[in-house]
Amino acid sequence: MSSIRSASAAAVAPAPGTPTGTTPTGTTPTRTTPAGRPVPALLLALLAAPLAAGANAPVLIVPDIARSLDVPVGAAAQLLTAFGWAVAVAGPLLAGLLRHRGTAVLLRLSAALVLVGALTVAVSPWLPLTLLGRCVQAAGGAGFVAAAVALAGTARRMGVVSAGFGVLGAAGPLLGRALTETASWRLALALPVISLLAVPAVARRAAASRAASAPAPGRFDTRGAVLLTALVTALVLLATAPLAALGAALAAAALLVLHVRRRPDGFVPVALLRRPAFLWSALLALAVSTSYFTVLLTVPRLLADRAGWDPAAVGTGQLVALLAGSALSWPLAAASARLGRGVLRTVLAALGAASALTAVLADSGPLLLAATAAGVFTATAANAVLSTHAVAAAPDAGRRPAAIGLFTLAYQLGGAFGPAVAGLLVLGT
Repeated sequence: MSSIRSASAAAVAPAPGTPTGTTPTGTTPTRTTPAGRPVPALLLALLAAPLAAGANAPVLIVPDIARSLDVPVGAAAQLLTAFGWAVAVAGPLLAGLLRHRGTAVLLRLSAALVLVGALTVAVSPWLPLTLLGRCVQAAGGAGFVAAAVALAGTARRMGVVSAGFGVLGAAGPLLGRALTETASWRLALALPVISLLAVPAVARRAAASRAASAPAPGRFDTRGAVLLTALVTALVLLATAPLAALGAALAAAALLVLHVRRRPDGFVPVALLRRPAFLWSALLALAVSTSYFTVLLTVPRLLADRAGWDPAAVGTGQLVALLAGSALSWPLAAASARLGRGVLRTVLAALGAASALTAVLADSGPLLLAATAAGVFTATAANAVLSTHAVAAAPDAGRRPAAIGLFTLAYQLGGAFGPAVAGLLVLGT
């Protein structure tokens, strides 16, 4: 991902009961400390972006992991899908925690999850336990993403965070390969612990802003959270167990609809789902993200099979393409306020489709790398731009954490769908 590329972003709003305001253009101002200074965007990038490196670290080392754990390559590839699933599920759950318990609690819990998950992966001798550790690790990273999104505030600042996702996501496969060759694949899967370096500074600066850290009143909608988790899980399993997963998805969806009608202000707010701007942003993010993660995982194999590139050339070429696409996405995010939403969505949709089609049809190495660059550009820009659109669509401040969580779910669900699709296409699962 760049998995997580990760992660999702938007303007932060005060908790209910906190004074709010808008700029002359009608956009929500950046949350700041009492001294008027927001948490630095680079610090937020350090908090959130290592999730992307951890998500993509296994891309080139799945066979090494399979040999070490004595499992088929297809089974080891589940480490990618499981990570994306966990980020997708944990995103809205921990955004709910942010709403009800505040930033400080979210940061502490997320740090604990990342650390426990990394330690579990470090000592696990079995694939199931390794999968569990990866999921715990991914959940903590999703919490960091939710915190970064909540403290970013503008598309320009979120563009920095999202570009950080792209850069570390781009470096993830080669970092994973380098760490595996020099030490162990277990160290490669521990890359998300880099986020812990940013936690103390982010916690101090967030605590200085009472509004940014204040929890909101109300009970947590446990049933809504469970039903949404069941629905997401069933959707992720569609590629591997179509009939059973489809039945489970339909049942979970029906129960979730009934629950939302009974509790319209719960975990999935009806008022948010009725906003076309939110729905279009989330659905486009899902489509773009799925396309990107599929291309990310299929192009290395296609470069070897179609263009005859050796592993070193594949890794170097993909890194250059990913870094270039990530770097180019930030100017688009920075300029997004001056462009119409319709234009932005059209550009993102067209580039996402072009990336996927090029990967399917191209035989030359440069064109396949161009597909990768276009994919990461589109996904990174979508993460920064569409998230601000989605959160701005929230009808009031109290529903913005839900908008953050549900948008993150849509984007990161692509991080689960993409590896599953890639597995069906080229990884032999």
